Amino acid sequence: SSGINAEYGEAVAQMLSTTLYYRRFFPYYTYNMVAGLDKQGRGCVFSYDPVGSYERETYRASGSASAIIQPLLDNQIGYKNQSNVDTSVKMTRQHVRDMVRDIFVAASERDIYTGDQVEISVIDKNGIETLSFPLRSD
Repeated sequence: SSGINAEYGEAVAQMLSTTLYYRRFFPYYTYNMVAGLDKQGRGCVFSYDPVGSYERETYRASGSASAIIQPLLDNQIGYKNQSNVDTSVKMTRQHVRDMVRDIFVAASERDIYTGDQVEISVIDKNGIETLSFPLRSD
Protein backbone atom coordinates (compact mmCIF):
# COMPACT_ATOMS: atom_id res chain seq x y z
CA SER A 1 0.00 0.00 0.00
CA SER A 2 1.36 3.41 -0.95
CA GLY A 3 -0.35 5.46 1.74
CA ILE A 4 -2.20 7.51 -0.90
CA ASN A 5 -5.95 7.81 -0.38
CA ALA A 6 -7.33 6.35 -3.62
CA GLU A 7 -10.76 7.84 -2.93
CA TYR A 8 -9.62 11.16 -4.35
CA GLY A 9 -9.93 9.83 -7.93
CA GLU A 10 -12.64 12.25 -9.01
CA ALA A 11 -10.95 15.27 -7.40
CA VAL A 12 -7.60 14.46 -9.01
CA ALA A 13 -9.35 13.96 -12.36
CA GLN A 14 -10.84 17.46 -12.17
CA MET A 15 -7.54 18.99 -11.04
CA LEU A 16 -5.67 17.45 -13.99
CA SER A 17 -8.38 18.69 -16.37
CA THR A 18 -7.95 22.23 -15.06
CA THR A 19 -4.16 22.02 -15.36
CA LEU A 20 -4.36 20.79 -18.96
CA TYR A 21 -6.96 23.41 -19.90
CA TYR A 22 -4.76 26.17 -18.47
CA ARG A 23 -2.08 25.07 -20.97
CA ARG A 24 -4.50 24.72 -23.92
CA PHE A 25 -2.62 27.20 -26.15
CA PHE A 26 0.70 25.45 -25.51
CA PRO A 27 -0.51 21.99 -24.48
CA TYR A 28 1.46 19.23 -22.89
CA TYR A 29 1.52 16.44 -25.47
CA THR A 30 1.10 13.59 -23.04
CA TYR A 31 -1.16 10.59 -22.63
CA ASN A 32 -3.01 11.22 -19.38
CA MET A 33 -5.13 8.84 -17.37
CA VAL A 34 -6.28 8.93 -13.76
CA ALA A 35 -7.54 5.88 -11.87
CA GLY A 36 -8.83 5.56 -8.35
CA LEU A 37 -12.00 5.13 -6.35
CA ASP A 38 -15.03 7.40 -6.39
CA LYS A 39 -16.97 8.52 -3.32
CA GLN A 40 -19.02 5.31 -3.42
CA GLY A 41 -15.87 3.17 -3.36
CA ARG A 42 -16.20 2.06 -7.00
CA GLY A 43 -13.30 2.03 -9.40
CA CYS A 44 -13.01 4.96 -11.78
CA VAL A 45 -10.83 5.62 -14.80
CA PHE A 46 -10.59 9.00 -16.53
CA SER A 47 -8.95 9.64 -19.90
CA TYR A 48 -8.02 13.05 -21.33
CA ASP A 49 -7.40 14.88 -24.55
CA PRO A 50 -4.44 17.34 -24.70
CA VAL A 51 -6.53 20.36 -23.62
CA GLY A 52 -8.14 18.79 -20.58
CA SER A 53 -11.48 17.42 -21.72
CA TYR A 54 -11.98 14.18 -19.89
CA GLU A 55 -14.32 11.23 -19.76
CA ARG A 56 -14.99 8.61 -17.12
CA GLU A 57 -14.69 5.13 -18.56
CA THR A 58 -14.79 1.53 -17.41
CA TYR A 59 -11.39 0.77 -18.97
CA ARG A 60 -9.02 2.56 -21.34
CA ALA A 61 -5.64 2.20 -23.02
CA SER A 62 -3.45 5.13 -24.00
CA GLY A 63 0.06 5.59 -25.26
CA SER A 64 2.02 4.23 -28.17
CA ALA A 65 0.51 0.72 -27.98
CA SER A 66 -3.08 1.84 -27.39
CA ALA A 67 -4.14 0.77 -30.91
CA ILE A 68 -3.01 -2.75 -30.00
CA ILE A 69 -4.24 -2.86 -26.41
CA GLN A 70 -7.66 -1.18 -26.68
CA PRO A 71 -9.21 -3.83 -28.97
CA LEU A 72 -8.03 -6.55 -26.58
CA LEU A 73 -9.60 -4.71 -23.63
CA ASP A 74 -12.81 -4.23 -25.62
CA ASN A 75 -12.95 -7.95 -26.29
CA GLN A 76 -11.85 -9.30 -22.92
CA ILE A 77 -13.39 -6.75 -20.53
CA GLY A 78 -16.14 -5.15 -22.61
CA TYR A 79 -17.10 -8.48 -24.23
CA LYS A 80 -17.39 -6.72 -27.59
CA ASN A 81 -17.51 -8.85 -30.73
CA GLN A 82 -18.25 -11.99 -28.74
CA SER A 83 -21.33 -14.13 -28.76
CA ASN A 84 -22.77 -16.48 -26.13
CA VAL A 85 -20.71 -14.94 -23.32
CA ASP A 86 -21.98 -15.02 -19.76
CA THR A 87 -21.21 -11.46 -18.62
CA SER A 88 -22.60 -12.10 -15.14
CA VAL A 89 -19.48 -14.07 -14.14
CA LYS A 90 -17.15 -11.75 -12.23
CA MET A 91 -13.46 -11.75 -13.08
CA THR A 92 -11.12 -12.53 -10.21
CA ARG A 93 -8.38 -10.11 -9.25
CA GLN A 94 -5.73 -12.68 -10.28
CA HIS A 95 -7.39 -13.23 -13.67
CA VAL A 96 -7.39 -9.49 -14.38
CA ARG A 97 -3.72 -9.13 -13.31
CA ASP A 98 -2.70 -12.02 -15.56
CA MET A 99 -4.75 -10.66 -18.46
CA VAL A 100 -3.25 -7.17 -18.19
CA ARG A 101 0.27 -8.61 -17.99
CA ASP A 102 -0.37 -10.84 -21.04
CA ILE A 103 -1.84 -7.94 -23.04
CA PHE A 104 1.24 -5.82 -22.33
CA VAL A 105 3.57 -8.70 -23.21
CA ALA A 106 1.77 -9.02 -26.57
CA ALA A 107 1.92 -5.25 -27.15
CA SER A 108 5.63 -5.07 -26.36
CA GLU A 109 6.33 -7.61 -29.09
CA ARG A 110 4.65 -5.37 -31.71
CA ASP A 111 5.33 -1.85 -30.45
CA ILE A 112 8.97 -0.80 -30.14
CA TYR A 113 8.08 2.15 -27.91
CA THR A 114 6.52 -0.01 -25.20
CA GLY A 115 9.05 -0.40 -22.40
CA ASP A 116 10.68 -3.46 -20.90
CA GLN A 117 8.47 -3.63 -17.82
CA VAL A 118 4.83 -3.08 -16.88
CA GLU A 119 3.71 -1.74 -13.54
CA ILE A 120 0.19 -2.71 -12.50
CA SER A 121 -1.50 -0.82 -9.68
CA VAL A 122 -4.40 -2.56 -7.98
CA ILE A 123 -6.58 0.05 -6.26
CA ASP A 124 -9.17 -0.90 -3.65
CA LYS A 125 -10.57 0.36 -0.35
CA ASN A 126 -7.46 -0.93 1.46
CA GLY A 127 -5.04 1.13 -0.63
CA ILE A 128 -2.85 0.62 -3.66
CA GLU A 129 -0.80 -2.48 -4.45
CA THR A 130 1.82 -2.09 -7.18
CA LEU A 131 3.20 -5.07 -9.09
CA SER A 132 6.00 -5.04 -11.68
CA PHE A 133 6.50 -7.57 -14.46
CA PRO A 134 9.21 -7.76 -17.14
CA LEU A 135 7.93 -7.65 -20.71
CA ARG A 136 10.94 -8.60 -22.80
CA SER A 137 13.61 -11.14 -22.14
CA ASP A 138 15.89 -10.23 -25.06
